[in-house]
Amino acid sequence: MRSGALRAALLLLLLVAAAGCRSALPPDGEQKPRHRIIAYVRGRAEIDRIGAHKLTHVNYAFAKVSARGEVVLDDPDAPAHLARLQALKAKNPRLRILLSVGGWGADHFSDAALDEASRERFAASAIELVRRYALDGIDLDWEYPGQPGPGIGFRAEDRENFTRMLETMRRHLDRLGVERERIGDDSYLLTIASSGGVYFEHTEMDRVHEYLDWINVMTYDFAGSWSPTTGHHAALYGDPGAPESRASAAAFVRQHLAAGIPAIKLVLGVPFYGRAWTGVRRENHGLYQPYESPGSGDYSYSSLRRDYIDRNGFRRLWDPVARAPYLWNEETATLVSYDDPVSLREKARFIEALGLGGVMYWEHSHDPEERLLDVLYDNLK
Repeated sequence: MRSGALRAALLLLLLVAAAGCRSALPPDGEQKPRHRIIAYVRGRAEIDRIGAHKLTHVNYAFAKVSARGEVVLDDPDAPAHLARLQALKAKNPRLRILLSVGGWGADHFSDAALDEASRERFAASAIELVRRYALDGIDLDWEYPGQPGPGIGFRAEDRENFTRMLETMRRHLDRLGVERERIGDDSYLLTIASSGGVYFEHTEMDRVHEYLDWINVMTYDFAGSWSPTTGHHAALYGDPGAPESRASAAAFVRQHLAAGIPAIKLVLGVPFYGRAWTGVRRENHGLYQPYESPGSGDYSYSSLRRDYIDRNGFRRLWDPVARAPYLWNEETATLVSYDDPVSLREKARFIEALGLGGVMYWEHSHDPEERLLDVLYDNLK
């Protein structure tokens, strides 16, 4: 056998070994965390204050896809943010830092996934950033394959091309792992942020999970300014009596499981922010009612604690069906949907009961005091 062919054969064997060792125990024999606790972190967060010991992974948001189909850091401060995130490993050596690519309104995914050449270019550019910033993996947040968005190009072929893009990324990351001797539990990671409902009509979720370490299911934003009525934007369960509440965390998880995705590969998403509506019809304490206008922007949990929860005319109420809290101001006819410590404990029990892989949250700057993170850590550590 010629030396080039021999090297290729050895590389193939090592790649197979890497794929087969992903569930292996850490080399030092320490016990792995029981669940993943994953923070999405943007540059506006107070990175140096993050309680790194409470987390298993950080997804830094966001890198973008350029018009040439390459993964780029368009924020000039991103390198400094990544350096500060890497410094958190001094507090928690097991912490893994991933670069999240995309986000709402991010374009050029469809072009980058279009053919073999474009997919190779996309993957090579992502690997270059992994090398340059000593990252532990890539998280793809394509919102959404095959669907229109704010100025987002899409194609019917996105359904199959998304799978091919992930296959290409997996191959590049595994090759880098062999080169750097990072296999088994230390392998480079590939994850995605997924949705439910029509998302499954435009993706091959029964196939893509084979290339992924896990899937961050965005089980929030079920209701908002786009909705005809108010509702829970992060309900754990839907209300059979309210057709407006068909979407729920449990329904999205069931959809993923029905596609054959192992429960351990599913990470439940929770929001650290609320959504509001004003001019709400004053029936049923404003829940599932028409409204005049949505509230302005997101309401961080820290601002909700400071100014809204049982303050300034707002009363905290609990929906025993959805297992979700909400705020109602009768005088101003304003409703706010959010997650709180009680609902997060319910979701932690749901994760335990179904054997899910853990929890992720969007995003850290909404809870700088880490009150919600503490609930997740205490219940899932």
